[in-house]
Amino acid sequence: MTGGVNSFQVSGYGPERAGWTRVFARDGLARRLDWPILLAALALSLLGSLLVYSATRNRTELNQGDPYYFLVRHWLNTGIGVALMIGAIWLGHRGLRTAVPLLYGASVFLILLVLTPLGSTINGAHSWIKLPGGFSLQPSEFVKITIILGMAMLLAARVDAGDKPYPDHRTVLQALGLAVVPMLIVMLMPDLGSVMVMVVIVLGVLLASGASNRWIFGLIGAGAAGAITVWQLGILDEYQINRFAAFANPELDPAGVGYNTNQARIAIGSGGLTGSGLFQGSQTTGQFVPEQQTDFVFTVAGEELGFVGGALIIGLLGIILWRACRIARDTTDLYGTIVAAGIVAWFAFQTFENIGMTLGIMPVTGLPLPFVSYGGSSMFAVWLAIGLLQSIRMQRPMSA
Repeated sequence: MTGGVNSFQVSGYGPERAGWTRVFARDGLARRLDWPILLAALALSLLGSLLVYSATRNRTELNQGDPYYFLVRHWLNTGIGVALMIGAIWLGHRGLRTAVPLLYGASVFLILLVLTPLGSTINGAHSWIKLPGGFSLQPSEFVKITIILGMAMLLAARVDAGDKPYPDHRTVLQALGLAVVPMLIVMLMPDLGSVMVMVVIVLGVLLASGASNRWIFGLIGAGAAGAITVWQLGILDEYQINRFAAFANPELDPAGVGYNTNQARIAIGSGGLTGSGLFQGSQTTGQFVPEQQTDFVFTVAGEELGFVGGALIIGLLGIILWRACRIARDTTDLYGTIVAAGIVAWFAFQTFENIGMTLGIMPVTGLPLPFVSYGGSSMFAVWLAIGLLQSIRMQRPMSA
């Protein structure tokens, strides 16, 4: 290739890393970035900041008397997330491949810390580590990334080397073992929502890897059996059992466990086509919907921006999923395909679950809406995923 920067320079691999500044040339970074994904993610984060501000500006018991408290923090989280994305692009998904064992060990260590006295309970979930300055870290968000990277590394190793056309049974077992360890620890917290996302990630990764369909059907059956076992053994906390009961019967306890969902549906239903206007929602202003800046942030959009606003959020998330699917399809190595597919499975299910629980079609699990909900750990993780997607796209030949 002439007149431009080769693919190794752009991704930051090999001895050409010293020429990193040249990736900003005409044929460099700007040309190789997937701009629809980047702009959609930025738009969601910006829109999310407005929704978070609307949900918290009058919540003096939460914002410490500063109506801009959550808005500033949301912007800060987004800024850090974008910086992490840039770091992931610079290192490259292939560069991170060599660091997967270290990243995996660090993520397992962090979720183990949650089970110690350093762990903290927020909204019924004991899945946080309190940090100085009033900040908190939710390690399970980063476990999603390390499961994707770790499984991709194992499943693609022999295929990309040309030894096998697809992963053999032994390799699949190793990859499943890698995923099961952190999932069991997260289940002990218990953080059921994150475990559900991880299960979907595992299925998406196996499908993308070309593993035998027997593994897919076997895991679905094992998952169903595991869910029944967890229920029978009483591993779930009472509040989680109550949430599933309220999902099965919304009228069971409308003033108790069913309160969140009922108020969320009222808020979204009152928005109509165009909504009541930003910062004008009566349900939001009246603080009827709990956790509206995090898990139920979609209700702010539904009430104040109406069907149009809700459709805009879904459309922007759809753009990210569409472009990520294209990246998974077009990449030149199985490792990149698996990583991109794992991110698609993660984003798709978490989006469906979050919006679904506000509409009453999915149980309440405490999962944030990607890029929109307030929360540093979630924001950092999803922007890291965007960096991985950009890196995978950039390693393709210029003609691709």
